Amino acid sequence: MLRPFSKHYLSWHLRAWLRAVCLTAVLLSLLPSRAQDALFRATENVEYSLELGVSSAVHRNPFWLQANRHGLSSVKNQNGYALVGVFREAETDNDYMWNIGYGAELGVAYGFTSIPVVQQLYGDLHFKQFNLSVGSKERPMELKNNRLSSGSQTLGINARPIPQVRIEVPNWWNIVPRWKWLAVKGHFGYGILTDTWFEDSYLNAGVHHVRWPLFHSKAGYVRLGQKERFPVVLEGGLEWATLFGGKAKNVSDVPGNNYSMGYGPMNFVKAIYGGGSDKSDGVYANAAGNTLGSWLLRVTGYVGGWTLSAYADHFFEDHSQLFLEYGWRDALIGLEVTPPRNPFISSLVYEYITTKDQSGAVYHDHTETVPDQISAVDNYYNHNAYSGWMHWGQPLGNPLYYTALYSDDGTLSIKGNRFTGHHIGLEGKPTDQWSYRILYTHTKSWGTYAQPFAETRQNNSWLLEVAYQAKESTRRNFLSYQRERSFWKGWHIAAGLAIDRGQQIGRNTGVQITLSKRGWLTY
Repeated sequence: MLRPFSKHYLSWHLRAWLRAVCLTAVLLSLLPSRAQDALFRATENVEYSLELGVSSAVHRNPFWLQANRHGLSSVKNQNGYALVGVFREAETDNDYMWNIGYGAELGVAYGFTSIPVVQQLYGDLHFKQFNLSVGSKERPMELKNNRLSSGSQTLGINARPIPQVRIEVPNWWNIVPRWKWLAVKGHFGYGILTDTWFEDSYLNAGVHHVRWPLFHSKAGYVRLGQKERFPVVLEGGLEWATLFGGKAKNVSDVPGNNYSMGYGPMNFVKAIYGGGSDKSDGVYANAAGNTLGSWLLRVTGYVGGWTLSAYADHFFEDHSQLFLEYGWRDALIGLEVTPPRNPFISSLVYEYITTKDQSGAVYHDHTETVPDQISAVDNYYNHNAYSGWMHWGQPLGNPLYYTALYSDDGTLSIKGNRFTGHHIGLEGKPTDQWSYRILYTHTKSWGTYAQPFAETRQNNSWLLEVAYQAKESTRRNFLSYQRERSFWKGWHIAAGLAIDRGQQIGRNTGVQITLSKRGWLTY
């Protein structure tokens, strides 16, 4: 049974938000008058959002009703949520040097890992191309289709947002403004994982985990080309993240052994380059914390109204797959096709992913007698101390590393991280109001190197989603048709049917209804 309410989670977010607001106010008071003018515009162009979602399933909630939804989901067969949000985008004021953005999206849920939901709570201070962002914010995947892709392997959209402070260039910045053939973007930040729902309610006694671990991520992306001059554009980049620090519990061989993994300044520095070691490593020191990342590459061609893209996402744990020492045999390879505008197909995505190699099946720490070091058996998304690459029970990267909540055995480890998969995504918009999305995924898993499955386990997951977007109504007067403000403007309703079949996550069938509305509070 999952913990229904975590007062520590809610109070931590509120305290962090108040501190961030006070800090931002102090900083703004020290800034030039142009920056202070941004405060007077902060009440303009503010949007509100309302959202209600309900899922009902046989056995468990099917995979595509809970994956890649920024953690706003559950594997429970009966679940739902209600959210209220207020948002202002900093980029709204493109004519100004200094801009302010913010967002708050709060609600309640049932069948989730917590009853209160702090989905988003953040503030942005924008200066020219740069942005200082503080808080929990939903951020899109880079260089992939966010609606049709199976997900990024490092920084995905599958888990609940992490509270963090980061400096970023969020949009492509043309280094050579005149020619616009070279552009960059990226970020650098620190945060903290807030989930404690599994303690005393989900984990078996003696299972290792780290409470309140710190989070560091950085990424840089480069774009070469300008489609108006040449029909091929090349994009690529590096995503690198680390979990470090925190309070370790049951990490050693002695149950109940608790100690700090380190919060000192040097821990923050070592997280940048993957240095140091953990106390649990003993004489065989590895990089401190849980370090991982991805190399990304995307090539896009524009031909006769068609857009054709090929992309790759190569994942690495620690340093063994960072460079070519062990060979790159694991990757996510994708193709995306966007045809000329038509009422049938808007975009089509195919992806193949393989994670079977993981640098090889042999691991050996150097000793005095055998000095050779073999850093294989990477054990993707798992760690010998940390709870793994997940937040609030959901993988932070690609959801095809099926969440530990599906195993329901009181541990937080990913059981089937050695797998191959085929994924297809398709969407279309037959009319201005109606749209659809179809997802299909097939996976074949061998378990892990340490705990292989007796037989390979296969899984098939489908999703059919149909959505309706209301628009302004029109009325006839004596002279012409005129648009009138309608209560239904901004309403969006989506209905999804999903099915799982196979040995990996079982036989699940479910439906989901989502009703939402967005509109302007101020102009």
